[in-house]
Amino acid sequence: MSDHKPTRSDKEKTVLLGLVDLFISSGKPIGSNTLKENGFDHLSSATIRNYFVKLEEEGYLVQHHASGGRVPTDLALKLYALNYKNQPKLTKEDKSLISSLLEKETKEVSSFLMKTIETLSELSGCSAILLAPRFDQDFIKKIQVLQIDELRALCVISTDFGMVHTEILFTPKPFSIEETKQIETYFQNRLKSEPTHIEDDFIEQFAKRAYNEVVLRHVVHYTNFEQQDIYRTGFAKLLNYPEFQDISLLATSLNLFENTHVLRSLLNESFDNQSLKFWIGRDLSHYLLQPTSSCFIAIPYKINQKVVGVIAVLGPQRIDYKHIFGLLEEISNRLTTTLTQSLYRHKISYRQPETSAIDLKKTGDFSYESTTRFLLETKN
Repeated sequence: MSDHKPTRSDKEKTVLLGLVDLFISSGKPIGSNTLKENGFDHLSSATIRNYFVKLEEEGYLVQHHASGGRVPTDLALKLYALNYKNQPKLTKEDKSLISSLLEKETKEVSSFLMKTIETLSELSGCSAILLAPRFDQDFIKKIQVLQIDELRALCVISTDFGMVHTEILFTPKPFSIEETKQIETYFQNRLKSEPTHIEDDFIEQFAKRAYNEVVLRHVVHYTNFEQQDIYRTGFAKLLNYPEFQDISLLATSLNLFENTHVLRSLLNESFDNQSLKFWIGRDLSHYLLQPTSSCFIAIPYKINQKVVGVIAVLGPQRIDYKHIFGLLEEISNRLTTTLTQSLYRHKISYRQPETSAIDLKKTGDFSYESTTRFLLETKN
């Protein structure tokens, strides 16, 4: 048994961690009496106030009003997060729910990745982001056509892996609903290598050119792989936090959520370190060049024991870090297992950009090289 006695520094840290715990759960400044009533009854209010003064001098606490309680600073929240980084907390119910939602193997890996971050967003109450490699053997499954005005049609491309993206085509004339259906049927028959014929030669010639154009654009989009794909969801959940009732702070968080360059820089730090990373308050201001009350927490996931991507949450500084760490760890492990099994079962390969996003930023080299062949049409 250790005979180590807590030093004053140890006691200060214990008081600080206790205060941060209460602040996270209540969102209110914490006074000495409040702390004393919540696990610190062995200390007098005067002793607690002395600790508060010392912690304030060290930059861990701030007192907005002379008669009010203390609020933890970014520095205190970082110390708190670092202290519990390796002590994640997750209920059996959450573990069971994550397992039930994410354990099923699937060929639709893109849909599965989206489901993963939707699950993370729902359970964390934050917006969620995922960095992913590019998956090969993704065949075009369906092309839908919608005439949006007299000279433009919207093509919606769906793939076997659940990826959906759109292309705009210019049309020589407005097509009727019936003519649009004929063009769609032509596309589907081409995808299935079935006979194609449209009685109206003008429409058939357009459908032929349009099909080649859409498929070519899809190939270019697929092979032009300079950076990993980013999936995002759940930004509206930030509106539930009082911190983001301030429009300027909400706008700063939206700027981060929409800025793929900054997101890749943050996500790739976790990717390159192969470990959980977090940024709180001023840490993010370095990237955004403006104040923010947000935190960003990221953890990598693997395929076959190799790090291939990162999942992350964007939320307020005042967040249950132990719970978020537990969620990220559990979802990362489940994602790793299910994705590895799915790729093995369905014989799907993947690839990474030749150079990481961070390296591109440093070197300015945006060239890429790809040797993976993309198959255009569905197999017979």
